[in-house]
Amino acid sequence: MKVIIGVRFKKPGKIYFFDPGTIHINVRTKVIVETALGEELGEVVVKKKLLPDTKLNTPLKKIIRIANYKDIKHYEDNKKKEKEAFKICEDKIKKLKLNMHLTEVQYSFDNSKLLFCFTADGRIDFRELVKELAAIFKTRIELRQIGVRDEVRRIGGNGICGRELCCCSFLNNFETVSIKMAKEQNMSLNPSKISGNCGRLMCCLKYEQNVYEDKLKKLPKIGSIVETADGEGIVDSIETLREIVKVKLKDDNDETYYKKYDAKDLKVIKNVDSEVIGEEEKENMAELQKLEDLEKQDQETENNEDIF
Repeated sequence: MKVIIGVRFKKPGKIYFFDPGTIHINVRTKVIVETALGEELGEVVVKKKLLPDTKLNTPLKKIIRIANYKDIKHYEDNKKKEKEAFKICEDKIKKLKLNMHLTEVQYSFDNSKLLFCFTADGRIDFRELVKELAAIFKTRIELRQIGVRDEVRRIGGNGICGRELCCCSFLNNFETVSIKMAKEQNMSLNPSKISGNCGRLMCCLKYEQNVYEDKLKKLPKIGSIVETADGEGIVDSIETLREIVKVKLKDDNDETYYKKYDAKDLKVIKNVDSEVIGEEEKENMAELQKLEDLEKQDQETENNEDIF
């Protein structure tokens, strides 16, 4: 077991674990920590706790010290300089006519590096931009392309639920979301209804997916033939969370009617592997597939933040 402490470098942002050593640190305390990029200032958001060695992929870096007044003042000065650097970089991008959108500028704590984050539709040749920025700031310059989900997280906003975006309030890591999740949760496959502010599939589709997967194992698929107390019928629709199945039946006069049953009261005679998809749904599926492919590309850039 290892003693760990959780530190966040920006909000919203990922939480990284460090070795606190013998230092007693309270939550919300500013600390100086050792990272792969040198010393950085962060805020403690998870108090000391024990973590099994098996859950640690890499050795823990140390908390160097609790930040003092000088450290915090230096950090605040860097924030002011970042705003100036942002304006200068924007002007250079316009001058060089580069098709990119600058989203954030960040100084390393020791001022040895200046990081510029941007979004773009494709690959950008920014070599000339780096040269001009390096000549102005006299430090190491790094440009990093990020995904649109990460950009929206920095901008902020509210979702269609009316609440603050999950990525801006509590979501530390982006997880892959798929069309399969929307289908299994009986969501509308209209892209406008299941896409977030970033134009990608909504992150909240992931939250209940494990529950749906567990429930669906016990339920017949739509179109399956089942045995009910009233005879054989065909599954018309499913209320997954309640485990209730709506079945299409025929009476003695060969007229169709519908009735709901608990899934446990049905016996599956013939299960189907696929469902009939209408033309409109096919078009929506094609759009959603594009979103899913874009999301996979975003993951490659967003995962670049795992640097501590």
